[in-house]
Amino acid sequence: MSWIESYRQKVKTAEQAVAGVRSGEHVWLHAGCNNPEELVKALVARADELRGVEVTHLLTFGSADHVDPRYQGSFRHRALFTGPNVREAVNEGRADWVPVFLSEIPGLVRSRAIPVDVAFLHISPPDEHGFCSYGVGVECSKAAAESARTVVALVNHRMPRSLGDSFIHVSRLTHVVEIDRPLIELPQCTEVGEVARAIGRNVADLIESGSTLQMGIGEIPDAVLLFLKEKRDLGIHTEMFSDGVVELFEAGVITGEAKTLHKGKIVSSFVLGSKRTFDFVDNNPFVDFHPTDYVNDPFVIAQNDRMVAINSAIAVDLTGQVCADSMGRSIYSGVGGQVDFIRGASRSQGGKPIIALPSTAKDGTISRICDTLVPGSGVVTSRADVHYVVTEYGVANLHGRSLRERAQALIACAHPQFREELLCAAQKRKLL
Repeated sequence: MSWIESYRQKVKTAEQAVAGVRSGEHVWLHAGCNNPEELVKALVARADELRGVEVTHLLTFGSADHVDPRYQGSFRHRALFTGPNVREAVNEGRADWVPVFLSEIPGLVRSRAIPVDVAFLHISPPDEHGFCSYGVGVECSKAAAESARTVVALVNHRMPRSLGDSFIHVSRLTHVVEIDRPLIELPQCTEVGEVARAIGRNVADLIESGSTLQMGIGEIPDAVLLFLKEKRDLGIHTEMFSDGVVELFEAGVITGEAKTLHKGKIVSSFVLGSKRTFDFVDNNPFVDFHPTDYVNDPFVIAQNDRMVAINSAIAVDLTGQVCADSMGRSIYSGVGGQVDFIRGASRSQGGKPIIALPSTAKDGTISRICDTLVPGSGVVTSRADVHYVVTEYGVANLHGRSLRERAQALIACAHPQFREELLCAAQKRKLL
């Protein structure tokens, strides 16, 4: 039987495709803009007949009906990174949260430390050889698909065909649900504020032409990109990118020609953005997608000379401890790839690991540079790992510095209205 005939026999409705999920099983959801919403909705429609199904995923956008309180007995979510659609469930104790490095998740899936019985994917149509692309996200879903007993795939005629280690053959699919709809898009910042612009300018000053960059998404990464237009031959090795990278590539700023690993290629694991980014990655040989156990491996990252890792934080204490996943005892996001890239960049020849954050929060009423972290806060990046901390007021280089030197540098980067308070706190603790 040809792969085409086999594929046609696997085509089902969403309801038929999820009918084989059994109570107590572990279901994996494709992450980010790949959220297989039709399959999730069909599974939730079976809530009355299911008990104890664990649903595991990274950050997803769109609906997450499985965390609705009505379905507590039917589904329990295991969050590997917490987004807005599941944050309440995690903090109310209706879902579990796992602190884990993004680089290690595929290995945990393969070892069944994070078990996957059924994988729900959202992929491209097959090519002439029967290979579907994971589209706008490979991340950890490739490992999940290769480990699952059952693979249920939404095949979307509008899903881009990303290249690299980004393919699954139709022979690996158990059921196929064909759709034709736009992908979930992540709205971009329409205007970058003055604080973010100041941070972006300070970060950009640390970046040399020929550097390879990792950055996330949001106002601060967008601001950094605004100030890179005079740089030359920048490269990208990052877990994810968005519209700003596309703009710099089209402007000729990002070429990858100075990269020491995957020269000339943008290396990523997934994208979050608008249709502009989705169209850019479609069948584009300039872009190589790989799973996170490769992209986020610090030993791989370090092979890029002049690797610059730019990550955000919720707060940094006066000794340099970085909280990036929680607000006190409330889980906000996840460990993600921050430590992977901070450590990779620190081992890179000429590398620069950077933590960038506004100096204040809550309309200027709270200092993000703080004496001590709020009780219950998670330390994502240890003070021994931290090199540069950047706010709108300057740059603190903490690497190899004493606690006294760290406190001085961080207070200088704090908002002026909090500096005296921080100075007093540091003196009381005998840091100064």
